[in-house]
Amino acid sequence: MTNATNHSHRELELLTALRRLGGTARSSELAKYLDVSEETVRRGIKSLAKFGTVERVHGGAYLVGEMGDPSFFSRMARNPDGKLRIAKTVAKRVREGMTIFLDVGTTTAFVAERLRKISGLTVVTNSVGVAQTLAGTSDNRVHFLGGEMKSDERGTFGSVTERQARRFAIDMAVLSADGLTNTHGFLFTNPAEAALSEVIGDCADMLIIGLDHLKCGVNAPHRGVTASRVDLLVADEAPDAEIAQALDGWGVDVLLTPAGKKEENS
Repeated sequence: MTNATNHSHRELELLTALRRLGGTARSSELAKYLDVSEETVRRGIKSLAKFGTVERVHGGAYLVGEMGDPSFFSRMARNPDGKLRIAKTVAKRVREGMTIFLDVGTTTAFVAERLRKISGLTVVTNSVGVAQTLAGTSDNRVHFLGGEMKSDERGTFGSVTERQARRFAIDMAVLSADGLTNTHGFLFTNPAEAALSEVIGDCADMLIIGLDHLKCGVNAPHRGVTASRVDLLVADEAPDAEIAQALDGWGVDVLLTPAGKKEENS
C-alpha cells in the first residue's frame, strides 16, 4: 500500500469517508457523504485502485489491507453483468407511485440503482445501501426498517424489522436468494434473512426474486419464502431442466434477461 503522502487531498477525503462508512461503500453513498458528484467519486476510486489502496467493484469500492475483503462487496463483484441485466428487467416492471420492498441482496442493490429515475415511489427496505441510494431521489419516500444491524449484510434483521415490515401494504417486493434447488426451492445462508423473506411474502401483492445463474442448483441451510408464493423469477440464464420443471410446478413464471454489452465496473 502506498504512503498517504502520495495521495491528493481529494483522494485522502475519499479514504476518510470510506473508513467512516465502515470500510465499504457504494459510489452514490460516498458522493452524498462528500457532497460531490458520483463521477468525481468514480475518478477518485479509479486513482486509489491504481495504488492498491482500495478495490473497485461494480457500484463502489472497499478498503484493502486493514479491512480485508468485505462479504457484501465481494459478492457484488460476482457476475455483475448478469445482475445488471436482471436489474434492468425488474426495473421495467416498476411504475410511479408503487410501494416496493427491496432487500439486502447484491442483485437488489443493482435494482435500486435502476430505480433512481422513477418518481413517487414509497420504498421499504432493510438495506443501508438501498436506503442511501434512493433517499432524496425523484420525490421518492424511503422507509428504513429498524432492527439489529448485521454489518456483513449491511442491513437490519430480527423481530423489530419483521414487525415494522408488516405495517406496509407492498405492491411489489424484490428479493434475492443465496440458492435455488428443485427440492427445497429458494434458500438463504442467513436464517434472519430467510425469516424476513417469509414476512415480506405475506405483505406483498407481487413477489419477484432476482437470481443470477451462479446460484441455480446451489444449496444453502435455510428455507425462506415458500416457492409457490413467488410470482416471478428473473434470471440471466435459464435454469436446468429439473429446476425449470420444479418452478413450473410451483407456479413461478420465469423471465430471462436479454444479453447485453458489458459495462465497466464503477
